[in-house]
Amino acid sequence: MPVYTYKARDPRGQAITSVMEAENEQVVRSRLRERNFIITSIQVKKKGFELKDLFDVFRKVRAKSLTIFSRQFATMVAAGLSLVRALDVLERQTDDKKLKEVVADVRRRVEAGSSLSEAFAAYPATFSDLFVSLTHAGEVGGVLDETLGRIAEFLEKDQTLRAKVKSAMTYPIGILCFAVIVVFILMYFVIPTFVQIFSGMNVPMPPTTKMLIIFSTALKTYPYIFIGVIIGTVIAARAYVRTSYGKLRYHKLLLRLPVFGSLTRKVTISRFSRTLGTLLRSGVPVMQAMEVTGKASGNLVVEKAVDDVRTSLREGETISEPMEKSGLFPPMVTQMIAVGEETGSLDMMLTKVSDFYDVEVETTLDALTSLLEPLMIVFVGGVVGFIVISMFLPMVSLINALGQ
Repeated sequence: MPVYTYKARDPRGQAITSVMEAENEQVVRSRLRERNFIITSIQVKKKGFELKDLFDVFRKVRAKSLTIFSRQFATMVAAGLSLVRALDVLERQTDDKKLKEVVADVRRRVEAGSSLSEAFAAYPATFSDLFVSLTHAGEVGGVLDETLGRIAEFLEKDQTLRAKVKSAMTYPIGILCFAVIVVFILMYFVIPTFVQIFSGMNVPMPPTTKMLIIFSTALKTYPYIFIGVIIGTVIAARAYVRTSYGKLRYHKLLLRLPVFGSLTRKVTISRFSRTLGTLLRSGVPVMQAMEVTGKASGNLVVEKAVDDVRTSLREGETISEPMEKSGLFPPMVTQMIAVGEETGSLDMMLTKVSDFYDVEVETTLDALTSLLEPLMIVFVGGVVGFIVISMFLPMVSLINALGQ
């Protein structure tokens, strides 16, 4: 379908330049007139390679932008604005260029007769299965404004949780990067100076000093080999993690890591509970809700456990029994889910579980940050101290020899 570039003025007199995908120019003119636009010019957009097209492949919609879009969209629909008009307003006011393009195409699809969930589904990289499923449930149940509000609430809480985790990890990652830079400077610039000093002296060197000199000499002589090894290791690790087996092993490792494993598990349980509770409260069928929740968990181990739960549900069992057998969910979680199933308030129980683990994650992050700060300082001091002492030991041996 051809893409047309048009220039027009909206009902408020503001000049607009945008694009529209349509069957022909007449369709473009008809759609613009329906929106009370005064058309200045319309022409077919020429196809050709542009440098920005190369970057568009790697550009994604920012999570914060999508969260803001969801809240504003929910507010506009709840206020009685039509979908097309609300999307048109959001398209013009968003600062995220990628999201602007996506919303523009979603609006065009809705204008052409597609449902909102179908338009969202055309962009799986931007709108997740959860987003699409909730939107579809709202359309079917006639409560689109409510489900859009729940999507916005879900994304806001999820964004808040992610921000807390990133904030807690910023300090230790910064210290680690600083340590790497310091070690590189010592190895590349400082130790070669000591090597020149030691070369003119017949001084016995300890094994640690010899090891550092060998490493420093290799780094100075073959820097590209070290860079190649680091880049190759990163590429190989990423390729391994992308395989189904490697991804499963990596996600198992995340759940078993000391200290960090507990944090990962709590974040995963919170996300699982919030996702499933939001879907069930919005009227999504339980089997479909479990499928979406498994994919949205972000962990392949949890996804496989949720698949086992779906299999058990088909056989007439409850949700809590297979969850308890998986060993991934604490007894408190499975018991609250069991109570929710018995009382018919499963969505409410899942929301309470999610709220509880949000607090648990925040508490764990505070404790982890307090623990990591002194440990990272000791680590950096230990590494730098080891290098300095190793290089000064031969000097001490020389001084002792001269004193005798």
